[in-house]
Amino acid sequence: MKPVTQERVSDDCAAKIHICPACSAGGMDVFFRLQDIPTNSCILLATREEALAYPRGDLDLAFCAACGFISNMAFDEKLTEYSGRYEETQSFSETFNAFHRELAQRLIERYDLRGKDVLEIGCGKGEFIALLAELGDNRGVGFDPGYREERTSEALAERLKFVKDFYSEKYSNYQADFVCCKMTLEHIHAASRFVANVRRAIGERFDTVVFFQIPEATRIVRDCAFEDIYYEHCSYFSPGSLARLFRRNGFDVIDLETEYAGQYLTIEARPSRGAAGTPLPQENDLAALARHVAEFPDKFEVKLNEWRRCVREASAKGRKIVLWGSGSKGVSFLTTLRVGGSIEYAVDINPHRQGYFMPTTGQRIVSPAFLMEYRPDIVIIMNAVYREEIARDLDRIALRPEMLTL
Repeated sequence: MKPVTQERVSDDCAAKIHICPACSAGGMDVFFRLQDIPTNSCILLATREEALAYPRGDLDLAFCAACGFISNMAFDEKLTEYSGRYEETQSFSETFNAFHRELAQRLIERYDLRGKDVLEIGCGKGEFIALLAELGDNRGVGFDPGYREERTSEALAERLKFVKDFYSEKYSNYQADFVCCKMTLEHIHAASRFVANVRRAIGERFDTVVFFQIPEATRIVRDCAFEDIYYEHCSYFSPGSLARLFRRNGFDVIDLETEYAGQYLTIEARPSRGAAGTPLPQENDLAALARHVAEFPDKFEVKLNEWRRCVREASAKGRKIVLWGSGSKGVSFLTTLRVGGSIEYAVDINPHRQGYFMPTTGQRIVSPAFLMEYRPDIVIIMNAVYREEIARDLDRIALRPEMLTL
């Protein structure tokens, strides 16, 4: 796994013409490359040997100057896996659950989702559609090949149906008053084709509301949040590029928001009856995006070296380090820094992840209670949103390690 310089990227990719998967413009420029990275970050791997041998792929991030879309042009969907052993849920965090519940309640109030039909694309383990059903007395259907039946309460089972498959045109017969898709579009390379499929499935139901939530890419490139760049996330959107994608595919944009400490981008839209509506102010972001993209490689080298130095110096002093967060951010942090030998464990509050191993670097995933015995000197927190919650968890087990956040 080897990040390369801007000059090296330009030399390697000069002869290639990359067509934007969002707007079909030519000439996307590759500005960042990682080689030999795990092709999935959330798969449960039962042994360290299996984890070390996990499949790898390359990442070539390219920027479309025409629409602002960023995409991994080396992505191969055949290398990814979404199945019952894909464990991505955040529902064991009180911080996340409070956000999730407030989001569901807000959408129910805003669009009067009471006694309605809702559809969720990429529903994961079904937590959000269950909230919509519970709080609004709604009916629903969720699509996700990684869904697990035992995660849905019996009380909601009569109102919810789950299809363990990817949503596609073959399911266009499922109609709904509200269509949501959370943290899924970033996994889809053919972004325009996918949104067009959603629009065709809605047809002339012009009152149907569509809600999408994805990682916000402006923050990623501006702040060099390299922990949010990994193989499965092949598509990266800013407010402007996301809105342009939806307008281009027959939607009127109602609202654009950034949430969860600026990490999530949300869009609310309805099928358009004609000409595209007036762009929202936050859609005017192409110039800023181009600047952030141009600055990213140099920022990356600085940030990478700072974290490598931090970890190596602590390790040289015999200080024990653990990561808190074994999901995608943790995988990206470890595989990008390549300092895995200095970090033996990754902590996760999700009991379904504990006892498994991190892909390609092999750290064992442990519970917070394990730290009572291990007694780390440093905890590196993969997501600053959870710092206060983690501090409380550490306090409950009477530990006071140094806490560092990305």
